[in-house]
Amino acid sequence: MIFDLISSALGFVIPPAFDFIKKKFLKPNSDTPEATLSALATTKPDVMPSFIDAYARFKESETKYFNRDVIGQPSFWVVDLRAAIRPVFTVISLTLMFSATAFHWQIDQSIQCLMEITISSWFGSRLIN
Repeated sequence: MIFDLISSALGFVIPPAFDFIKKKFLKPNSDTPEATLSALATTKPDVMPSFIDAYARFKESETKYFNRDVIGQPSFWVVDLRAAIRPVFTVISLTLMFSATAFHWQIDQSIQCLMEITISSWFGSRLIN
């Protein structure tokens, strides 16, 4: 019982706490392409077209590297399935937990803990947005 409470509390608290710590103590990076472009606009405007071209080629190569295992455009059902995995597992976990409570079923402790962590971390991540 106490392990269930601890795992649920940690899953609910850790995502917002991590987001708060990240925003509070880590300084945002000020070296952005926009800042570089702004500095170039005031100091060397003749270099701006080559910078934009180089940055566009960099982003294109970065995108190609990221999508190296994807051939073509993934179908919509694959994209939708990947987006639905976590919410569906959360709904199934909630349903099983309520059913087990209502009908006095016994769920293995490790599976119950996994379901509690999944549910609480999903709700915890919703607090961030």
